[in-house]
Amino acid sequence: MSWTEERIGKLRELWGQGMSASEIAELLGNVTRNAVIGKAHRLGLSGRPSPIKKKPTRGATILSLTERMCKWPVGDPKHPDFHFCGKPALPGMPYCAEHAALAYQPAKKREEERKFSVA
Repeated sequence: MSWTEERIGKLRELWGQGMSASEIAELLGNVTRNAVIGKAHRLGLSGRPSPIKKKPTRGATILSLTERMCKWPVGDPKHPDFHFCGKPALPGMPYCAEHAALAYQPAKKREEERKFSVA
């Protein structure tokens, strides 16, 4: 198999449409998926996200948490969809900006809330 100008043009077109290398190889015929990837690389065609659909994540699990991730618990720990926020944590804090605002309220605001709840 040789890369003619026509086949290269078709490769560029299909690559630009976001088709996978396997799909392109099948459409071009008489070429492997790896040959398509190699030619695309040599032509300098832009990288693109994988066409394989990734399962969306819902934050972080206890095993995937790092010190730089928000540790705000989301949901009931007894349920399988329980997770932690996982967004970037504020420096020196265990939570992201949104959850830090909930967790750390000024003392004056807490004092005012107590006055209203007692009355």
